[in-house]
Amino acid sequence: MKYLGAHIDSLPSISNIPGLASDLGATAFAFCPIDPKRWSYPSYAESEVLRFRSECEHYGFGPANVLPHASLLLNLCSPDSQKLRLSRTSLVDQMKRCEALGLDRLNFHPGSHMRQLSEEDALALVADSINYALDATRNVTAVVENMAGQGSNLGYSFDHLAYIVDRVEDKSRVGVCVDTCHAFAAGYDLSDEAGYDAAWSRFDQAIGFSMLKGMHINDSLKGAGSRVDRHAPIGRGELGSSFFGRLMSDSRFDGVPLILETPDPSVWKMEIDWLRSCR
Repeated sequence: MKYLGAHIDSLPSISNIPGLASDLGATAFAFCPIDPKRWSYPSYAESEVLRFRSECEHYGFGPANVLPHASLLLNLCSPDSQKLRLSRTSLVDQMKRCEALGLDRLNFHPGSHMRQLSEEDALALVADSINYALDATRNVTAVVENMAGQGSNLGYSFDHLAYIVDRVEDKSRVGVCVDTCHAFAAGYDLSDEAGYDAAWSRFDQAIGFSMLKGMHINDSLKGAGSRVDRHAPIGRGELGSSFFGRLMSDSRFDGVPLILETPDPSVWKMEIDWLRSCR
């Protein structure tokens, strides 16, 4: 079964999210556990936590249907020791928030070496940051996302994700998220059948589908290999409608949250309905 949803603005009240997702006809959703523009955020009120849990139960959203997304401020391989400390502290805080909400995973970007570290050293630092966060938390899986490769951002290669995962000590609490726009922009040309098969074969070889804990399903405004991260509405970018038809018919992507981060929230319901019809 495909779990389809969108990334919904969670503030000021996280307890409203399950109802908003249900209004879209969604069977999954994503949100940021804190204000994504701040390093720290006030603790949740107990009443808000209880209402979020109750609303999830009411609308049928279990942990496997929800893919929380950490703040974009995190840089888990920052060469600046203060920013690295802030990133690690915030990652731990957001994982603990997920646990309090009854959720079992947190998605995040690996970070940027800022051209001050080698890629290998930076990737090892990301793995160290994940180990730090897992040691300080329980039950929540760290889900590292692939990136488009803009600037000095890591994660544009499936091999980057594999390198990180291999160096995480607790393999039971690490996984990956694949953003389709990012993969395409990084050079995995998913737009035709041959490229689709080749990309997912490489993913399975490098990482394995057992590690896939969620996806961001976005079309791409820019072409394959552009290294430019610009999301486009479903079927209106360079990936095209046929890619999403293949994805929706591919059983390898059953059972994980498939999350829209397309630019126009007013068409999310239409996009979800269209994606569901592709099956």
